Amino acid sequence: MPCRIPLLAALLTLTASPVLADGFEPVRDRDAFVALVEGRELRLGLFRIGLNVMPDGKIEGSALGWRVTGTWSWKDGYFCREMEWSGKPIPYNCQLVEARGDELRFTVDRGAGDSAAFRLR
Repeated sequence: MPCRIPLLAALLTLTASPVLADGFEPVRDRDAFVALVEGRELRLGLFRIGLNVMPDGKIEGSALGWRVTGTWSWKDGYFCREMEWSGKPIPYNCQLVEARGDELRFTVDRGAGDSAAFRLR
């Protein structure tokens, strides 16, 4: 069985590096976020993560071949989610979302923590 600890760290971010001012623009509201993700997959190639964040508040996908499920909501300008990966809970966290072209960056702890940038496919 492959090591699951590094993947879990990536999933915890949405599921990580300090945020830099590099062309990413904050996504301020739910409708703008949904317009970006609806019908598209979030991909993080290093960990073979593919996630679908659906308008109805569900998250589905896989990481290293194991199923990822969860729920999300938009609260006070942040993407708030909780997930489960291969039977392991990924705790609730609200994240700053920023966009640049076909990339979305999620930064944990309302923008104060680590971040991960996902490609939109």
